[in-house]
Parts: sequence; C-alpha cells; structure tokens
Amino acid sequence: MMFFPFYIDPTYMLLIPAIILALYAQAKVQSTFQRYSRVRASSGVTGAQVARSLLDKNHLSHVSVEITPGHLTDHYDPRTKKLRLSSEIYHGNSLAALGVAAHETGHAAQHAQEYIPLNLRNSIFPVARFGSNLAFPLFFIGLLFGEGGSFLMDLGIILFSFAVLFQVITLPVEFNASKRALQMLEGEGYLMRGGEITGARKVLNAAALTYLAATAMALLQLLRLIVLRGHRRND
Repeated sequence: MMFFPFYIDPTYMLLIPAIILALYAQAKVQSTFQRYSRVRASSGVTGAQVARSLLDKNHLSHVSVEITPGHLTDHYDPRTKKLRLSSEIYHGNSLAALGVAAHETGHAAQHAQEYIPLNLRNSIFPVARFGSNLAFPLFFIGLLFGEGGSFLMDLGIILFSFAVLFQVITLPVEFNASKRALQMLEGEGYLMRGGEITGARKVLNAAALTYLAATAMALLQLLRLIVLRGHRRND
C-alpha cells in the first residue's frame, strides 16, 4: 500500500468533522454568553457573591474566591483550593455570570466530596499532559525512520491514548458540575424557575459543547494515528 507523507497526508480528512464542531462550539459559546450577559438576574447578586454563598452552604468556607485575568478563564484550582472568576463573572449579575460562578462552585463541591470521575481525571492528568506533549513528536519521528521506528509510533499512540482518556473523563465531570450549578441556583433562589434557569442552562450547555468538540478532536486524532500506523505496517 502506498504511504502518504504526513505533509500531504489524506488522513487529515478524518479531522474535518471535529474541526467543524469545534468552530461551531466556539461560535455558540461566545454568542450564548454575550446574549445572557445582557440579561440581569432578578436576585441582583454578583457572581462573586453567589460563589461565596454557595461555597459556604456546601461547608467550603476555606475555599477563597478571586479575580483572574482574561475572558472566560474561570476555574477552580483543587491544588490551592481557590475559585477564580474572570472580572465579568466576578462583578457581573447576569444569568451568564451566575451560571458560570455556580458551575465552578460545582467543581469545588466535587473535589470536597471526592467525586470519582474528578478524582480519576486528576490522577491521570500528569500522564495525559506528558502524553499530549510527546505523543506526536515521537510518532512522527518513528514514521520518518520507517519500520525501525515502529516502537516510537506505538509509544506515541499509547501516550496519546491517555490524553484521549482525559478528555473522555472530563465530560461527566463538566456535565455534573453544570447540573449541580443549576440545582444550587434554583434551590437557593438566586435564579427563578423558568426563563432565568433556562438562560443559565443554555450558557452552560454551550460551554459543554466545547468539551464535546475537544473530545471528538482527540478521538479522531487517535484514529488518524492508528490509520497511519496501519499504512506503515502494510508498506
């Protein structure tokens, strides 16, 4: 079977669906966030106030809430037990701001309650990061060496598999954090049932789409490496 050099590699076609999904997800999250950033929550509280209140109600008073630079850079850091919100979320009182703040609080609650998918994701993170950085260099170096590079290609595929596993495990972690967020926002009366909860749900669903796109891209990248490896075996 003819082998195609990676610079004219037709297996790039495998990535097209994931690329389209990623572009759609990015546009969706931006448009949805902008839309609901302009809709003020009837409770009038800010993202920082919601995060602080929900953390305290979940017996997480030791978790601090801080501002972090950037746009949509909000995250919970389990190492330092800090919940970091971008300025627009920290100071904002929109449906989007409250939804994002509660979502990150959901991650803090997962960490405190030792939510199994989160623990599993955290445990494989070092290997996944290592694999993500080295998989492609090792694989394509092996590809250049021909049959003598089979070990490097196989090692690259194995290492990248950990990165794929990390992405797959991320999905239930993110979906669960969003579910917790909506339950807390409604249960504590920060968002009213109906239009306000629906708006926050749309923001969080749009964000979840980006994780789906990342997972699809990782899976198709892994498939591409396997196909290339198969071409090399048949040369």
